[in-house]
Amino acid sequence: MVVRNQTYERDFGTLDPECDCYTCKNYTRAYIRHLIKAGEILGVRLLSIHNLRFLTKLMERVRIEIENDNLLEFKDEFYKKYGYTKE
Repeated sequence: MVVRNQTYERDFGTLDPECDCYTCKNYTRAYIRHLIKAGEILGVRLLSIHNLRFLTKLMERVRIEIENDNLLEFKDEFYKKYGYTKE
């Protein structure tokens, strides 16, 4: 997602509805877009908080899938969910 895009100018939803981070609980896409466009450091900080939480949760899940010998299926599920294509 590119928050700078005009698409998010009036988007009052969270960055990621499934996320439990501080940013997603308290700020909208439109407000974060405004902060980024205005050059406010808070926008970058909020995105960093979200990205770090996303990666932490992802690695927790990867560990679980490795333990359950299910990593390849999880990879396919992840790619499908986030729109990645296999090359």
